Amino acid sequence: MSRRAIIFAAFFVFILTLVFPSQSFAMHSRSRKARVRVRTRHGHLRHVRWNPVLRGSYDSMLRQNEEIDRLGLLRIQDDEELDELIADNELVEITEGAGLRLAPNLLPNRRYCKPWTRDFVEDMGQAYYEEFGSYIQINSAVRTAEQQKKLRRHNRNAAPIEGDVASSHMAGLTVDINKRGLTRKQHKWIEDYLKKYRDEGLIEVAEERRQACFHVMISERYSEWKEQQNQPTTLAPAQSQPEPSVGVE
Repeated sequence: MSRRAIIFAAFFVFILTLVFPSQSFAMHSRSRKARVRVRTRHGHLRHVRWNPVLRGSYDSMLRQNEEIDRLGLLRIQDDEELDELIADNELVEITEGAGLRLAPNLLPNRRYCKPWTRDFVEDMGQAYYEEFGSYIQINSAVRTAEQQKKLRRHNRNAAPIEGDVASSHMAGLTVDINKRGLTRKQHKWIEDYLKKYRDEGLIEVAEERRQACFHVMISERYSEWKEQQNQPTTLAPAQSQPEPSVGVE
């Protein structure tokens, strides 16, 4: 083999050592982006492919803020504004029941939301209890801008406190529903339940990847929809038939 051929072969091998590791890393990185670690009920970690049915989007965030603006709601800045809204019954307390629990670390004045949001989570909790004999857990409800700002310091996925895609938690429309520890059947049930109402245009929902929850904003239209569902179905009265005439003999 000539010296020129040896140099060319050595150069080719050098190029391969540069190219293939980087390609392998890139493939590994893409694989990691497509997967997420999930802790099972027994405490073991397993990797699952991340392809959620209820994927969040920029457009969904826009729609959440459009709903806030449509209703003319205040984006709560601090605890003083929050306490005033609670005192005026603009926000109502989420109460625990057989099918509904609140995260233990949720502060007392953070266990509030809009009335239609409370109705939705109570109805969902009742349906979940009837299916599984267990409860869903609310990890987060109303937040102030101060709280959201602090949250953003250590959670890069947290929504901003202002702008077109600001967090809808600050208006009291939104809750985070826990998904940690769910079985596949329970997870699928929650997906199907939320998808149904999303497709009806009554909620905006996103399954979070790095936080173990479903982010759910409930539209005020849920109240009207629920009222329509509860209205009794009235049947039209049967038309009376004329009595046969009786001839006179």
